[in-house]
Amino acid sequence: MAIRNIRTLGDEILRKEAKEITEMTPRIQELIDDMFETMYEANGVGLAAPQVGIRKRLVVIDCGDDPIVLINPVVLETSGSQTGQEGCLSVPGKVGIVTRPSYAKVKALNENMEEYIVSARKYRPMSFDTVVGQQALTTTLKNAVSSGKLAHAYLFCGPRGVGKTTCARIFAKAINCMHPTADGEACNECESCKAFNEQRSFNIFELDAASNNSVESIKSLMEQTRIPPQVGKYKVFIIDEVHMLSQQAFNAFLKTLEEPPSYVVFILATTEKHKILPTILSRCQIYDFERMNVPSTVNHLKMVAEKEGISYEEEALTLIAEKADGGMRDALSIFDQAASFCQGNITYAKVIEDLNELDADNYFKMVDMALQNKVTELMMTLNGIINRGFDAGNVITGLASHLRNVMMAKDPSTLTLLETSQQQVEKYKQQATKCPTNFLYRALKILNRCDLDYRQSNNKRLLVELTLIEMAQLTQPDDDTSAGRGPKRLKCLFKYIIAAPTTSAAQVAPGAKPLLREKKVPTPANDVPTPSATTASTASVQPTATVGTTASASAASTAKPLKLKGLGMTFASLKQQEKDEKVNNAAEVEIKNKDENANFNDDDLQLQWLTMCNRILLNKEMTALAQRMKNVQVKITTLPNIEVLVDNKLLLDEIEGIKGRIRASLAATLHNGHINISTRLARQEERTRILSPREILDKMQKDNEAVAMLTNLLKLEMA
Repeated sequence: MAIRNIRTLGDEILRKEAKEITEMTPRIQELIDDMFETMYEANGVGLAAPQVGIRKRLVVIDCGDDPIVLINPVVLETSGSQTGQEGCLSVPGKVGIVTRPSYAKVKALNENMEEYIVSARKYRPMSFDTVVGQQALTTTLKNAVSSGKLAHAYLFCGPRGVGKTTCARIFAKAINCMHPTADGEACNECESCKAFNEQRSFNIFELDAASNNSVESIKSLMEQTRIPPQVGKYKVFIIDEVHMLSQQAFNAFLKTLEEPPSYVVFILATTEKHKILPTILSRCQIYDFERMNVPSTVNHLKMVAEKEGISYEEEALTLIAEKADGGMRDALSIFDQAASFCQGNITYAKVIEDLNELDADNYFKMVDMALQNKVTELMMTLNGIINRGFDAGNVITGLASHLRNVMMAKDPSTLTLLETSQQQVEKYKQQATKCPTNFLYRALKILNRCDLDYRQSNNKRLLVELTLIEMAQLTQPDDDTSAGRGPKRLKCLFKYIIAAPTTSAAQVAPGAKPLLREKKVPTPANDVPTPSATTASTASVQPTATVGTTASASAASTAKPLKLKGLGMTFASLKQQEKDEKVNNAAEVEIKNKDENANFNDDDLQLQWLTMCNRILLNKEMTALAQRMKNVQVKITTLPNIEVLVDNKLLLDEIEGIKGRIRASLAATLHNGHINISTRLARQEERTRILSPREILDKMQKDNEAVAMLTNLLKLEMA
């Protein structure tokens, strides 16, 4: 790809008629690539071939959705209008107010020389009744139109592709309609409606705040508010992506928004309401648009497919709806892509292939394998998925979502929470009958833990494999957690190839001295060996001898059972021992510098705290504790009183156990023998999350534009 020179106003080639493209050649493909590269380099959103000196009917566009290539484009239909400040790459340094259609239906050829129409524009709603998934909101707007009770400012907020801008245009058309219907819809017959449909309405202005976010852009728009409407009752100003306005632009807009003329209505649209100033929010009626649910999206896609004469499988449309993640525009774009790939017959298998999605059947198989403890098969399935190019982390998140759906399918009352096709619901119900509830709870916990640790792991595949192995052990019969503790040893994962012998013989040399009595080792009560295990362990400590007299195998079976009272240790004694250790650790250590009373600040405290933690690291038994202590918050309440804020109860107990030693250490290093230390659990708002190196870099780039610019210029990447 190469950057081409953009021809500017005055160049003769811009006035000459472009020629039609009859076939896709390597030179045309190269031209398309170069046009995209040139457009991006110039920070443009559209570029025509004559602008780079080539007389061909070729246009490339990228307005934030998917890049579009239009070969031999023909405008079939237009409606509505939008007015805003625009510039042109061929007229550098010039920006003016331009009115364009809000809807355009264009027929063109793609890079494969196939005719297509962009469905996201073709099926854009033109009335409140055709808006999908926002019934409550559209009903409120229609009632406002029919009753004539209009506010001076509205804020439409919600995820992308749910109809915010579309509803704003429909609403603007309806409030200017001279003869609205009884239910609040525009009549489409009066002069105002005709002007809107024919893109010649001067009462509706639309501004894209993402590209016009300066004070000058807002001031230019505000000047239009001084002129009353010539046709219709109101002047409507639609500001899309309003959260992109600069601080100065918001301030310039605030005064007009607070006291606008009676004939002015503002409609603001945004995907990030939290970025808008509270003073702006308080002056608007706020409408929160909902995410499109899967059934509504599927029904709309069915309607589009029927109008286009495209056959489909319901499972395929459901997959497209799930992939769109609540955005109707995204769903229509994916539908367009799938229709081109499937050549008019949208099937589940072809959509899976086109979107490179992991088939849900893989998750059903993996859960069945885990229930049957088939670890070998589970590992091979994971390996096959990874070899097909899928990320192991996505496998974990997908499996977690699958198990969540299985859990919802266990109760008929929660079946409505499954946003999928009826066929998939039946599969979930069948698997739910085989999955114990305890298995689902524990498996979800394991998968969620893996998801949290995945980003920080150096060996991501191993982490995923261990997680799946752990999940496959949950239903093993020896997995008894009734005592609240996990198993003491790893369970057998794979089948034994050679069975262990049932009998054994010990050989003793003739004349050998009798074995010394084995030293008793205290054994916890919950790990009492069985008679067979005791015999085996006893035999293993006997020394090997030459061939001689053979002991009888049956003698082992006559061994007396082991009595617990002879062990000399019980749970009570262990608990008392642990308690004594805590008391000894927590005991006050003598402070030898009681006469010192030096002042210190928070910086001194932080420095000596980290120094103390580094000294503790030298003790191998306390390495883990020292590492965790580095992340706790220490601060001065009232000198010389120190407060230690700990994020969790376990770490708090450990610090309490050595609090006396910590006090003595800080008293010596801070030269103050009157130090008192108190500990408590930190509240939620007091807790600080440890950032990864990547997150630290992202924060630096966000806080300092110079760092981000330097990173981009030098093309630096995180190692």
